[in-house]
Amino acid sequence: MDQKRNCLKLEKIDVFYGKARALSDVFLEVPEGEIVSLIGLNGAGKSTTLNVIAGLKQPSGGEVWFFDKKINSLPPHERFKEGLVLVPEGRRIFPYMSVLENIKMGAYLLKSKKEVTNRIQKVFERFPRLRERAKQNAGTLSGGEQQMVILACTVMSNPKLLMLDEPSLGLSPVVVDEVGRIVRYINSLGTTVLLVEQNTRLALKLAQKVYLLETGNIVYSGNSKNAQENDHIKKSYLGL
Repeated sequence: MDQKRNCLKLEKIDVFYGKARALSDVFLEVPEGEIVSLIGLNGAGKSTTLNVIAGLKQPSGGEVWFFDKKINSLPPHERFKEGLVLVPEGRRIFPYMSVLENIKMGAYLLKSKKEVTNRIQKVFERFPRLRERAKQNAGTLSGGEQQMVILACTVMSNPKLLMLDEPSLGLSPVVVDEVGRIVRYINSLGTTVLLVEQNTRLALKLAQKVYLLETGNIVYSGNSKNAQENDHIKKSYLGL
């Protein structure tokens, strides 16, 4: 069987904040069409890794490859145009805009009104609860519903690589399960997903491949099944 090509590849990434080293020699590969999880505790460097990929933080050393293109010099907006989309931690919506207006923001690069309408229709088919609240101010929604608005907006942008930073943070277990189903749905549309999660069970459940980041270093990489059997992960991250 032919090996899948990489959607994303990080090679020897170093990041400093002043004299403090946040990432050290980080190597990471995200095969096209898969869900890859990056797990670790607070302060491990997970968000910094995503910021490097998105172009929000320049590495001190190393290379970032998106498909076969080195993108170190590309600014964030150009990376977005290439199909690389970051959903940062926290539910960053426009609270005084309607649900529909928020969702449309994901398609602001599209010039075809017909295509925008078609995408909205597909989004509402997948998120019927948002159709019911289309005219409601997004800031009045529950935390789980706000997360759905963000993910629906993401679907509108039709990304090649979607990076999610702690999408389950602060949500109830029932809503976390729904977020997991939505992530799988987005992946089924052909979108590659890099998922950063402190909810290790969710991360292992969704991903085909897992990386463990500790104090700026990748200390484990492997498929999800093997990660669940790893003694260090079981003891330190799954409480087993």
